[in-house]
Amino acid sequence: MSSDGLFDIPDSPSATPVGGGSLAGAPQANAPLAVRMRPRSLDELVGQQHLLAPGSPLRQMIDGNQPLTILLWGPPGTGKTTIASLLSSHTDRRFVEVSAVSAGVKEVRETIAGARRALAASGVETVLFVDEVHRFSKSQQDALLPGVENRWVSLVAATTENPHFSVISPLLSRSLLLTLESLTDDDIGVLVDRALTDERGLAGVVTLTDEARSHLIRLAGGDGRRVLTYLEAAAGAATIQGKAEIDVEDAALAVDKAAVRYDRQGDQHYDVISAFIKSIRGSDVDAALHYLARMIEAGEDPRFIARRLMIHASEDIGMADPTALPLATATAQAVALIGFPEARIPLAQAVIHLAAAPKSNAVVVAIDRAMADVRSGKVGTVPPALRDAHYAGAKKLGHGHDYVYPHDDVRGVVGQQYAPDDVVGARYYEPGEHGFEARLSERLAIIRAILRDR
Repeated sequence: MSSDGLFDIPDSPSATPVGGGSLAGAPQANAPLAVRMRPRSLDELVGQQHLLAPGSPLRQMIDGNQPLTILLWGPPGTGKTTIASLLSSHTDRRFVEVSAVSAGVKEVRETIAGARRALAASGVETVLFVDEVHRFSKSQQDALLPGVENRWVSLVAATTENPHFSVISPLLSRSLLLTLESLTDDDIGVLVDRALTDERGLAGVVTLTDEARSHLIRLAGGDGRRVLTYLEAAAGAATIQGKAEIDVEDAALAVDKAAVRYDRQGDQHYDVISAFIKSIRGSDVDAALHYLARMIEAGEDPRFIARRLMIHASEDIGMADPTALPLATATAQAVALIGFPEARIPLAQAVIHLAAAPKSNAVVVAIDRAMADVRSGKVGTVPPALRDAHYAGAKKLGHGHDYVYPHDDVRGVVGQQYAPDDVVGARYYEPGEHGFEARLSERLAIIRAILRDR
């Protein structure tokens, strides 16, 4: 071991990393269940099917020994470390693991230099794995560039944060960005069932009731490592009691989370989200937070919650508080970047803001009225003054003639016809009397009076 957080290997094609926390070699019997059950080949990898097609970069690098620079981006427990583990055990290259938490620029440069020497001396290539690369400073990431540029190393870097924000552009442009997705409930179920029966796992010592299985899958939140950690704890709780079957009480006790009744594809899902939105619409902050907490505890996809908040911000608040939609959109971005458990905080902030905001459905009513007229055939022709007049011959057709430029008027509004004849005078948007719309109503009345005066 060359330094803290840096695991190097002798200059031998068959060498493996040494020291605690390394990825290569068979895991010890007392290793965590998630480590013991780590896939031994790409075919055992659960989920990420979009990355496993024949000829894909992963197949080329692992099965074909191709030198590539790969950046793995995805939520925790989706297989980033597993892919690095497969690289360490299925290729004929040296494998070096660098911890982004403790290794500095000096260690990175020493690793690159060692890889260059090994390549020159024996032709042996080096795979450099950097976990949590987003924790590297700019100077640390810069230190990786010579090795990547000259192919002295095949870099595999993993991150849970958006690399477009956390990885320097020169490194990002030299890397193949592979996006890993949260595991589906079916994927999580495969991991649970495999761990229950596999000799590396629980080897059939205990079984699992359907209710307990559903509870663990819900709590996993798409994280494979998390569900195996929970399963191991639940198995321990059942074994201590002399039981051969894990029930939902064992699972709830081991994870310290009550078994919330909530089926993401069933009635509970639709009932709770309906109550959630109606509580926000009804301005009951506390009820809305209760339903948010139920969804979080039950393992609901935070992106689904964020999408519903964005819809609600326009549908039920709209112009009564124009800041509602930007806040909801920023919340969705924050959720995508940070994930649970921290995502609960921006979600709660958005729920409180939206529930306390003044309400108006004038926006959705306005667009639905306009679309109803279009569907009924009220389309008409565009007034000549508004037609495109930027091409040769347009003026001869009368396009743009008599158009009045609003900025030339001190009021910024001029009296001219904008709508087709079929819908002149139509009033789609009628602002409410709450929040910003109360002021907007006064301004619109003045604007509409000017527009009519032509």
